[in-house]
Amino acid sequence: QVQLVESGGGLVQPGGSLRLSCAVTGSFFSSNDMGWFRQGPGVERDWVASITSAGSTRYADSVKDRFTISRDNAKNTVDLQMKNVNPEDAGVYYCNGAWFHDGINYPKWDYWGQGTQVTVSP
Repeated sequence: QVQLVESGGGLVQPGGSLRLSCAVTGSFFSSNDMGWFRQGPGVERDWVASITSAGSTRYADSVKDRFTISRDNAKNTVDLQMKNVNPEDAGVYYCNGAWFHDGINYPKWDYWGQGTQVTVSP
């Protein structure tokens, strides 16, 4: 029943900025930790950032101090503000519920949205 719709991706130059958005329906959004995950050249989706139901945030080391995750429980949305992007940030970005285990977050639901493509190029 859960539905995830990502948007906001596009072409950005190195050092530039993008803001990604995720709209969630079909679940008790306000009670779920949420995360952003990136799929690069491989098939795996790597954790990028997460935010708890109370608003506490965690970031992968590669994006810390450059990306900011936020949520709006009234709108059932979670955003990712990307600043000072580099080529390693490129990929398809997905949102999902987030489980925490041994210092890292993992996707909670087996349903994935279409994702939003981020391309980094001069």
